[in-house]
Amino acid sequence: MLDHPVGAGGDGPGAGRASLGARLMRRKPVERLIAESGQGAGGTLRRSLGMWQLTMISIGATLGTGIFVVLGEAVPEAGPAVVLSFVIAGLTALFSALSYAELAGTIPVSGSSYSYAYATLGEVVAWVCGWCLILEYGVSVAAVAVGWGQYLNELLDGTIGVTIPTALAAPPGEDGGVFNLPALLVVLLAMAFLLGGAKESARANTVMVGVKIAALLLFCAVAFTGIRAGNYTPFMPLGMAGVSAAGATLFFSYIGFDAASTAGEEAKNPQRDLPRAIMLSLFIVTALYCLVAAVAVGALPWRRFDGSEAALAGIMESVTGHSFWAVLLAAGAVVAIASVVLTVLYGQTRILFAMSRDGLVPPVFSRVHPRTGAPRANTVIVSLFCGGLAAAVPLGRLAEATSIGTLFAFALVNVAVIVLRRTRPEMPRTFRVPLSPLFPVIGFVLCVWMMKGLEPVTWIVFGMWMAAGLVLYFGYGLRRSRLATAEPAPAEK
Repeated sequence: MLDHPVGAGGDGPGAGRASLGARLMRRKPVERLIAESGQGAGGTLRRSLGMWQLTMISIGATLGTGIFVVLGEAVPEAGPAVVLSFVIAGLTALFSALSYAELAGTIPVSGSSYSYAYATLGEVVAWVCGWCLILEYGVSVAAVAVGWGQYLNELLDGTIGVTIPTALAAPPGEDGGVFNLPALLVVLLAMAFLLGGAKESARANTVMVGVKIAALLLFCAVAFTGIRAGNYTPFMPLGMAGVSAAGATLFFSYIGFDAASTAGEEAKNPQRDLPRAIMLSLFIVTALYCLVAAVAVGALPWRRFDGSEAALAGIMESVTGHSFWAVLLAAGAVVAIASVVLTVLYGQTRILFAMSRDGLVPPVFSRVHPRTGAPRANTVIVSLFCGGLAAAVPLGRLAEATSIGTLFAFALVNVAVIVLRRTRPEMPRTFRVPLSPLFPVIGFVLCVWMMKGLEPVTWIVFGMWMAAGLVLYFGYGLRRSRLATAEPAPAEK
């Protein structure tokens, strides 16, 4: 059954003859989203992931960037109060995570917030959300991969005394960097795992997550011996404005918690397990972030955090006077960042899979290999694009724009919860946001507040990205949308 009459924004053949406004706001029925779950051209995604694996995917996509890469940039903005910045960013993420948990249990599909917006806010809003997710996931893969080379050189230098030349290991355009070879290699390694299928990728990720949690706990144990009380004073040298600015920077570190929602069509029991995985992963990650940050600023005066992307390894060596511990931490960081690349790249491919199945992007992204149950062409295309972006293109402000894209998508998810509660109150929900609509409204306001704190140039880059996305939508997606053509999902043909 259709949610709307034909010609009034529904999904019948007459939808293409409706007014432009009705076509832009047509919604995809929740029942159709669920019925098409897993279906792709040539095969179907396989349901092989349990709650623990989903939690590890979420942790894998989240834990690493904020501590191993971004901490050195955030501490100079907030001083020792960077711990509060992590809490603020975590609270902002929490309210949105509650909304994600409700929608993931209600609409367990691969598209994450793109699919949630399609069911509640209309096609053009869904496209904008999906385009934000492409920015969030795709560019963050490249940005995180760039930081991988820094720790790889730390590891190589401490073990065999050899490092990759700066021209082949530094970010393009920085410190003499020309082509970041390690960044390309880590993306290709992640691609190899993903081509084997979701179950095999999840196993590899679980091992890597265990290694990076152990590495961070080891850092805390060793660096704790170097804590000096004087390093915590003044606690807030740059005021609340600095704490807020650092919080906006660190929000980039929380973008991964929604990765579990992109696995909705490969989870064994998505209605039950997705909400649990999202909430559990967010609490684990926030606790670890705050613990490591508190120990780090206690062991090293905040003014000595100079933006180094290998700050924790430097602290370990400074505290102990030996390079062994720093090398050990660098090994953990190499694994940690590889795990982030793997899981975020996974999320990117599944979002494009959902958008392709709806006809909004080319059909190549929804082709599923019948043996592995993985969207192979999708994975190869996305991996080569992200790897090339990381290796050869100076990311600059585009990397910073991932935060604003994430915040925008999260804001839409909070709105979607409120809309779905009003339009479909009878739908079964395995998880419900407490105090709704208050908590979703708070989540929305916090996202907007953090967006306002970003630099004007970031808004300019974001605006340019959105303009490019709308050109693609009006030039391709608006006419080829399966709601406009009344085509079934690929596997139904």
